[in-house]
Amino acid sequence: MEALNLFSDFISLFYPNYCYGCKGTLVKGEDTLCTHCLFDLPKTNYHLADSNPIKERLSGRLHLDYALAFLKFRKEGIVQHLLHELKYNNRPEVGIRLGKQYGKELKENCIDAFDVIMPVPLHESRRRKRGYNQSSMFAQGLSESLGIPWDESISLRTSSTTTQTKKTKAERWNNVKDVFAVRNSEGIKNKRILLVDDVITTGATIEACGRHLLDQGCALSVACIAEAQ
Repeated sequence: MEALNLFSDFISLFYPNYCYGCKGTLVKGEDTLCTHCLFDLPKTNYHLADSNPIKERLSGRLHLDYALAFLKFRKEGIVQHLLHELKYNNRPEVGIRLGKQYGKELKENCIDAFDVIMPVPLHESRRRKRGYNQSSMFAQGLSESLGIPWDESISLRTSSTTTQTKKTKAERWNNVKDVFAVRNSEGIKNKRILLVDDVITTGATIEACGRHLLDQGCALSVACIAEAQ
């Protein structure tokens, strides 16, 4: 084992792991993000308050137990950079790492009353192109820290849609309102589901997916990596 550690240290001199936030070299014990970047993440801390902007935004649209966002999205900021790495540069580990960190913080504050964690599904064509669902990576990280199973087979996206970026609130809703379906309604009846996505802006996508789940008799909470204004 000691020889293996020495070999790993030797390899890291020539092929160092780097932080996806600042591009600095990671030291032993750090994973994906350095300690400095983790400390500087613009956290919302919405899990510490009964009411928050995400819950208010979705009020009257979805009946939710919890509505959570880990980070605040700022243009040109570290969160935008990390999400770009996750979605477009084949870095699924970014989503897992952020999920693990947020899951740890939720568990420390006793917010873990869920039966299953479910990512908002991607259409199969986009999933094949990207290689993974970025929301599933966040769900996986949350699952590891919370000790709650995650399942991406509950819901499916029945048609491919254009990106929500640059659309108005009404256009976002019309783009996604009829694209989700539940595969196994009996499997989620009376379950406490945590539905997760990468970014919540107007809430159209999470609402469209969440309505189908609520119609099947489950209790619903939502969480995202970042809240965008």
